[in-house]
Amino acid sequence: MVKKSRRAATAAAADLMLAPMVAWLRLPVMASEALSATPFGRETVAAASEKAAVAAEGLVAAQLAMAGSMLSFWPEVLAGRTPSLLNGAAAERSLHAALRPTRRRVKANLRRLRPGR
Repeated sequence: MVKKSRRAATAAAADLMLAPMVAWLRLPVMASEALSATPFGRETVAAASEKAAVAAEGLVAAQLAMAGSMLSFWPEVLAGRTPSLLNGAAAERSLHAALRPTRRRVKANLRRLRPGR
């Protein structure tokens, strides 16, 4: 379980380290949109609106993961295991669930913005 958890954390960190690259690739597009006649270009609106959407998706995913852990509390106790709410596994699952939408969006934006695609 520890190896799987460590692998998941490493993958999440690697995906989130791509966020500065996405911002760097977006800057020229947003700069050209700022110089155009329309005040808010497509990329500028997408960059701003996706932050709220990803935050909401992550919040819902974290809450659903925590609710699943709460529902498994008594079955874990009756099976003789330490409940995941008490040993930290529930918090870890909730954190990974909360970061999953951000990871997906960062990778999708990188694929879309990468030159020479």
